[in-house]
Amino acid sequence: MASTELYRYLTVAGVRIGLDPEGYLVDLDQWSPAVAEALAEEEGVTLTAEHWEVLEVLRDFYARYEMAPAMRPLVKAVGRALGPDKGRSIHLMRLFPGSPAKVAARLAGLPKPANCL
Repeated sequence: MASTELYRYLTVAGVRIGLDPEGYLVDLDQWSPAVAEALAEEEGVTLTAEHWEVLEVLRDFYARYEMAPAMRPLVKAVGRALGPDKGRSIHLMRLFPGSPAKVAARLAGLPKPANCL
């Protein structure tokens, strides 16, 4: 479930996007590729085709299970969808430095994964 605690706004294409204290969308329906780009810029990440593949897998996972995956389920989902080379922790850490499950969920417009501190 998305946080309802508003902390700040991110303005994208003239639209104010509400973010919670950890930078996740308050209203998941406000997500768009442009929002992902703006959030990625804040993270210091330039989104490439590889990033978009993972974000699509994450959004599909959320649509199916109504939760953002923690790291282990994320690795499995990416591996199933994109192949074993991309479904590796090291690959995801390269794409989404720090905490891949948290960063990727934030960029995909999803809530914080439940098991991520």
